[in-house]
Amino acid sequence: MGIDDRRRLSVVEGTDSSGAASSQVDPDSAGSAIAAYLQQHENKGLLRFITCGSVDDGKSTLIGRLLHDTKLLFDDQLAALEKDSVRHGTQNGEIDYALLVDGLDAEREQGITIDVAFRFFDTERRKFIVADCPGHEQYTRNMATGASTADLAIVLVDARKGLLTQTRRHSYIVSLLGIRHVVLAVNKMDLVGYDQQVYDEIVDGYRELAAQLGIEHVTSIPLSALRGDNMLGRSAQTPWYRGVSLLEHLETVDVGRAARAGGFRMPVQWVARPNQDFRGFAGTLVAGEVRPGDEIVALPSGRRSTVARIVTADGDLDVAADGQAVMLTLADEIDVSRGDVLAHAANPPQVADQFAAHLLWMGEHPLLAGRPYWLRIGTRTVGATITEIKHKIDVNTQAQLAARHVDLNEVAYCNLSLDEPVPFEAYRDNRGLGGFILIDRQDNGTVAAGALDFALRRAGNIHWQHVDVDKGARGRIKHQQPRCLWFTGLSGSGKSTIANIVEKQLLAMGRHTYLLDGDNVRHGLNKDLGFTDADRVENIRRVAEVARLMVDAGLIVLVSFISPFRAERRLARDLFAEGEFVETYVDTPLALAEQRDPKGLYAKARAGEIMNFTGIDSPYEPPEHAELVLTTADATPEQLAQRVIDHLKDVGAL
Repeated sequence: MGIDDRRRLSVVEGTDSSGAASSQVDPDSAGSAIAAYLQQHENKGLLRFITCGSVDDGKSTLIGRLLHDTKLLFDDQLAALEKDSVRHGTQNGEIDYALLVDGLDAEREQGITIDVAFRFFDTERRKFIVADCPGHEQYTRNMATGASTADLAIVLVDARKGLLTQTRRHSYIVSLLGIRHVVLAVNKMDLVGYDQQVYDEIVDGYRELAAQLGIEHVTSIPLSALRGDNMLGRSAQTPWYRGVSLLEHLETVDVGRAARAGGFRMPVQWVARPNQDFRGFAGTLVAGEVRPGDEIVALPSGRRSTVARIVTADGDLDVAADGQAVMLTLADEIDVSRGDVLAHAANPPQVADQFAAHLLWMGEHPLLAGRPYWLRIGTRTVGATITEIKHKIDVNTQAQLAARHVDLNEVAYCNLSLDEPVPFEAYRDNRGLGGFILIDRQDNGTVAAGALDFALRRAGNIHWQHVDVDKGARGRIKHQQPRCLWFTGLSGSGKSTIANIVEKQLLAMGRHTYLLDGDNVRHGLNKDLGFTDADRVENIRRVAEVARLMVDAGLIVLVSFISPFRAERRLARDLFAEGEFVETYVDTPLALAEQRDPKGLYAKARAGEIMNFTGIDSPYEPPEHAELVLTTADATPEQLAQRVIDHLKDVGAL
């Protein structure tokens, strides 16, 4: 609550400005006034917006000035601000409004914004949540986080510098994340003498950029955030400007989303079953309205029912609308789980498992096609793989660039495949059903934010063809249970030697096998692949698919590949049924493998003649939960091969 609000409230409470009780105020009328005042503030609309732009364009200063000039600071905050401004000395003794937002020590020391800072404030007409986003390129992912829930973006431009690379980068991300209202704040006009020509040239350039990016609504305002020009009201310093002030625009801009033809959609966040007589589905509506009696469909199952009640903590509702959090009960006992989507039965969203999508990569390690991730969309989490990187996008020129991988803060257009179908709508139509994140399966860190574009229709035309002879039948006629023995380890560890001995012993026992060796496969199936991380991922993906087909044929297939990355070995494991995949780690110290060096590869790698060699300039990630660990330093290959045979006997595979 701001100073003015507290003063207004003191009047309705029956006190004067000094705090003394007033005998002229009727208690009943005062109570009514308080209730009316609180009701007015409760029903005010909310605008979420971000500030973005290049480094040192004045984003934090603009927010701090808004908080200061709208009298939303307490006396102790003002005193602390004045003290901090003197201590940091960034404005030559004057108040540094940026310090209200930049709370990290590193931000204050360097005079830059690093993390997204969210601030809440309100005026008589509206409530606001503002995110101050970093300007540095290395913090682009932070900026995208702030933009993901915003309805409007204030793009600041330093009048002295004009449109810069980060201005274009941030505007592209604003467009990508579906923000259609932009305020072009040409800041620091005081440093160019409030020159209208400078302002007009920047505005013309930005409007051309906005047209290219599909940003529909651009409002330009000349500002001096530090001096307060055109912040709360029109400034005498810019008599040539006839538009609204910044606060006036924020209070009045209509960012309401057009009604969607699809109607009601609600991802289920929680299934409530406090007793056997009640079963409700809780979630937040991401589109449309719903009423008791409406026919709905649960997706992806397609089961139908009707809404019986709309339950809230304050009682049942007659209608719930976009943005409300409610609990629905249904007339029928249909199967609905967390992650499902409830929608109007007359026009439900699509369900698909393959998509084209835009990705903003946030991971420290590059995105590689074929590597498995978790995808979270709405309240649902499924396995996902980037099947193809169509192109990267130069955010400065919007040019499409060929790419095999995507690095930190880069944007790409990709095809992705999910382990199971999900309900969705294009991000431009519905953020709640079109926006997603990718999660690393190893450390559970968020590595990308994405926007679904459309489903790959051909995926819906592909179905499993029923066959009468299955894997079990093929295995029984061979008197064995199909298995994939996956040997992994450094080059020179002895993988191929041990796998070869295992296959000979199995053959002597009358078993049906096949050995896929890394070197041999690269002469044919994978001869087009090199040894970059991206090629290694594709190498393993292809071999894993071939091994799966061989296991389906009833064989015991032995795979001898370095396969250095845990993610790709996990991808391979996930292709097989429980117990079919036997990860066998041939554990040989690097020094011993290098001492053996049967092919002379380590010597060449040390001499710089071979690049991306595992153990030298490319990492090897040892298995964490291998079924077998074969330590070669204290056993012969024959002894280790016997351990593999014994394992197969123990699990009943032979």
